[in-house]
Amino acid sequence: MSVEALRVAVVGAGYWGPNLVRNFNEAPGADVIAVADLSRERLQPIRKRYPSIRITTDHREIMSDRAIDAVAIATPIKTHRALCEEAFAAGKHVLVEKPLAGTVEDAEAIVRAAERAGRTLMVGHTFVYNPAVTTVRRAIERGDLGKIQYIDSQRVNLGLHQFDFNVLWDLGPHDVSITLYWLDEEPTWVQVTGGCFVQSDIEDVVWMTMGFPSGAIAHAHLSWLAPGKIRTMTVIGSKQMAVYDDVTAVEKVKIFDHGVERLEPDELRRAYRAGDIHSPRVPVTEALQVEARHFIDSIRSGTPPISDGNAGLRVVRVLEAGSSSLRLGGVRVAYDAAPEKVATPAK
Repeated sequence: MSVEALRVAVVGAGYWGPNLVRNFNEAPGADVIAVADLSRERLQPIRKRYPSIRITTDHREIMSDRAIDAVAIATPIKTHRALCEEAFAAGKHVLVEKPLAGTVEDAEAIVRAAERAGRTLMVGHTFVYNPAVTTVRRAIERGDLGKIQYIDSQRVNLGLHQFDFNVLWDLGPHDVSITLYWLDEEPTWVQVTGGCFVQSDIEDVVWMTMGFPSGAIAHAHLSWLAPGKIRTMTVIGSKQMAVYDDVTAVEKVKIFDHGVERLEPDELRRAYRAGDIHSPRVPVTEALQVEARHFIDSIRSGTPPISDGNAGLRVVRVLEAGSSSLRLGGVRVAYDAAPEKVATPAK
């Protein structure tokens, strides 16, 4: 496309939509043209802060506007498929918030719609654009950590409780997308246990485990019911270990020259290493701004974004398998199991 600014509209002005408006408004090469939301009340802060942006309670005005090149969708999960298909049918590029959809069937339909339209589909897995997350990814790619053995993460806080989906679908996309991005492979099985404590039928705490072909295991503790905010991921490699802490203001990534090795030929002897701790420099850039610019660049270059439709589909596959495991009492479920076959636990 030409070097003219990408004309963007945002659908959804609730919790996350205003962040998209702000970041696209600040991103070089983009102009926010319009924002749609069913609530006039939610639109008023947008009108006050950005008087030049058109607001509407009817998203169809955005879809039918040929002057708009791309649509960013920040609406409830159950609306994603219909809105994405409508946007692609209107020739728009689409950035849709995580997760891509609430079922594998809907996620696949969105990916097919993007392919038919020949338009860019990007899923808002914002953390894969976080400079700290990319710093760990580079360390893994360089082999600094050695063979990855396991990843352990905690993503807990007091709230925000959702009313139409559980904590697995709310917080899980973050840890799943980061883990798949780091390991660059898809799991073979998923296992989830959890509990409903505040609401009788919606899990507010879960423990998710994924097994990978390489032998790596990833575990995540996700909760809306905790005394404080914790956002840490620990990566254990055969050479070194890394800790990513998203809450801390400084030293968000630490590399530990720690490890343990067997001493041949005595199988009972071990050598323990506790060396230096290094904190690499991490650029101070808002992840959502990196994401917005990447979306613009992907459209202009015609290259798939990092969190393209297929990446989003992989995350939904994990979540759907995890939901099946949860319903079946925490058994291992094959990652690629068809919905009608999920009652068969993975071996």
